[in-house]
Amino acid sequence: MPELFDWIATLPVLLQGVVIIAVFVAVVGLIVLAVEYLPRPGRGGTIFRISLAVLVPVIILALLHTYDIAIAAGALVGLGLFLLDRRARRGAGSLLQLWAFLAPAGALLILGLVIPFIRTVLFAFQDDSGTVFVGFENFAWIFSNPDNLITVGNTLIWVLVAPAASTILGLIYAVFIDNSRGEKIYKLLVFLPMAISFVGASIIWRLVYQARPADEAQVGLMNAVLGMVGLGPVDPLSSAPANTFAMIVVFVWIQVGFAMVVLSAAIKGVPAEQHEAAALDGASAFRRFTQVTIPWIRPTLIVVLSTASIASLKVFDIVIAMTNGRNSSGVLAQQMYERFTLGENGRAAAFALLLCILVIPLIVINVRNLRRSREGQ
Repeated sequence: MPELFDWIATLPVLLQGVVIIAVFVAVVGLIVLAVEYLPRPGRGGTIFRISLAVLVPVIILALLHTYDIAIAAGALVGLGLFLLDRRARRGAGSLLQLWAFLAPAGALLILGLVIPFIRTVLFAFQDDSGTVFVGFENFAWIFSNPDNLITVGNTLIWVLVAPAASTILGLIYAVFIDNSRGEKIYKLLVFLPMAISFVGASIIWRLVYQARPADEAQVGLMNAVLGMVGLGPVDPLSSAPANTFAMIVVFVWIQVGFAMVVLSAAIKGVPAEQHEAAALDGASAFRRFTQVTIPWIRPTLIVVLSTASIASLKVFDIVIAMTNGRNSSGVLAQQMYERFTLGENGRAAAFALLLCILVIPLIVINVRNLRRSREGQ
C-alpha cells in the first residue's frame, strides 16, 4: 500500500487524480460484482466464491506484507463463503446483499465508535501510561479538586440554561413569525447564524464583548453602547460566572435558528379543527396555545430540548475560542482536551466517560419519546 501511494505521488498532478478515480471505480466495481455474483447458485457461483476466497488473502498479503492479517482474513472470508455456498445451493444466498450493504457501516461503527469507547473506558480506570490499574482514582481526583468541581458546575449551568433558553426563544420566534408578513425574511435572519461555525461565532462575540480601559475609545459593540449611556466598560469574560453566561449567549444565538425551524414545522402540523373547536368553546388565544398547540408539539419540543442539551454538554469550541477555560470558565469537554494534551490520558478518559454518562439519559429520553410518538400514530 505505501508503495502504491509513493508511485502515485511521482505522477503529474492531473494524472494523479485520474489514477485515484480509476482505483476508486475499480474497487466499487469489484464490490458491486461481488454482491451480484456471490449469492448465485450453480457451478459458476461456486467457482467465483472459491476464487475470491483465494484472492482475498493474497491481495491483503501483497498490500500489507503481513502474514498474520492475511491468514486471519483468509480464514474468515473462507468460512463466510463456505456458509454462503451452502445457502446459495438452497437458493437462499440473497441474504448476502443485505449484509454487504450493512458491512461497511458496521465496520466503520465498530472501528470509529465501539473500539474507541471500550479503550476510553479502560483508560479511565488506569494511570496515564495505560499499564497500571488505579480503580476510581481518576474520578476521585475529579470530584475532590476544587477547580474540577467548578468545571462540573459550569457544565451543569450550560445544560440547564442553554437548551432551555434556545428552545423557549425558538418557540417564541416560531409562534410570532409564522403566518406574518415577511415570514421568510424573518426566519432567514434568525436562522442565518446556523451557517456560522461555533469558532467563527465565538470570535464575533469576543469582539462584541471586547473591553478597553475607560480612558480609551471602545471598539467592542457592547461597551460602545454602554459608553453612550454613561456606563463604564464591562468585560464579561474576565470573571465567573458571568463569563459562562456570556458564552451561553453565543450558543443560544446559533441554536435558536434550529429550534425555530423545527418547532415552526411542528406548529404548522397542528390540525386547524382543534383550534376552531377550542375557539368555539370560548378558549382564548393563550389557552389554545397552552392546551392545544403545546400538547400537540410536545414530542418535537422534547427532541429539540434534548438535542440542544447534548450539544451543550459537549460544548468545546466556544470555550476554547473565547476564554480557553481561564477565569473559572472551563467545562468537561475542554478539560478533557486539556488533560489529553498534557499527557494525562487516564484523567482525560475519566472526563470523557463522565460526559458519556451524562449524555446517556438524554438519549434514552429521545428513544422513549420516539417510541411513544410511533405508538400514538
